[in-house]
Amino acid sequence: MTLDSEYIRGSIAAVHSVIKHASCPENIFFHFISAEFDLASPRVLTQLVRSTFPSLKFKVYIFREDTVINLISSSIREALENPLNYARNYLGDILDTCVDRVIYLDSDLLLVDDIHKLWNIPLTGSKVIGAPEYCHANFTKYFTDDFWSDPLLSRVFGSRKPCYFNTGVMVMDLVKWREGNYRRRIENWMEMQRKKRIYELGSLPPFLLVFGGNVEAIDHRWNQHGLGGDNVKGSCRSLHPGPVSLLHWSGKGKPWVRLDARKPCPLDYLWEPYDLYKHKSIVAKDQPSLVFSSSSSSPLMEFTSYL
Repeated sequence: MTLDSEYIRGSIAAVHSVIKHASCPENIFFHFISAEFDLASPRVLTQLVRSTFPSLKFKVYIFREDTVINLISSSIREALENPLNYARNYLGDILDTCVDRVIYLDSDLLLVDDIHKLWNIPLTGSKVIGAPEYCHANFTKYFTDDFWSDPLLSRVFGSRKPCYFNTGVMVMDLVKWREGNYRRRIENWMEMQRKKRIYELGSLPPFLLVFGGNVEAIDHRWNQHGLGGDNVKGSCRSLHPGPVSLLHWSGKGKPWVRLDARKPCPLDYLWEPYDLYKHKSIVAKDQPSLVFSSSSSSPLMEFTSYL
């Protein structure tokens, strides 16, 4: 997972949900990626996580934003241009070489099932990543007319039958990732985007271009995404039909923002019990917490220690 001052509240809630529903929480190790020049330093974020989860096994890695800053193009929503959104492209380089398999999770989600079930899903054959696929979605809309009208570009999919998948939940084989130099394959498409606008949505389309049609399909229950609405209005949405193991507030609307504004969507109340953030006015004097300030102008944040 990534850690930053803007989404720290979501990250803490996500971690809380993972360990709460895990059959063996002591077997889980978290790898957190933090931006080098975040308003809150990696050291402060590390202290915050350790204070909130004293028994958690984790490591914080620093992501150098200049690695990707010159490859990022403008997106439909400014938040999608955050360099940390692209850290998933570099996991094979950032994480220790002994780490050969990971589950990548966004910060705006909750697990309501045992993560070991997701971990145990095999990546068959040459598959490098696994994720829920949504083949009913209009795949063509993720790329511009300039892309589809260029026969050299659009033939990238060849005989593949690509389906949309959300990169906020992925099982990743880092051995195959490193061997196949998939970081560079993604960067090649980002460089192409700088020359000719072939997509509108941040870090997702390069993944679709590289992996579309070659993804280990995982049950939809592991990413009930889109609960944050679209990327413009962030309207309320309901769950997709079927069982649920993971709730994902992808889109503009985030549950902690809507709850604080007293304009929550119905599903935001499912997120609320996992929120360890406590407003300063309601934190008990004897309640262990860490005061965190991302900047002089931002409110102090306190999180109850999860014991």
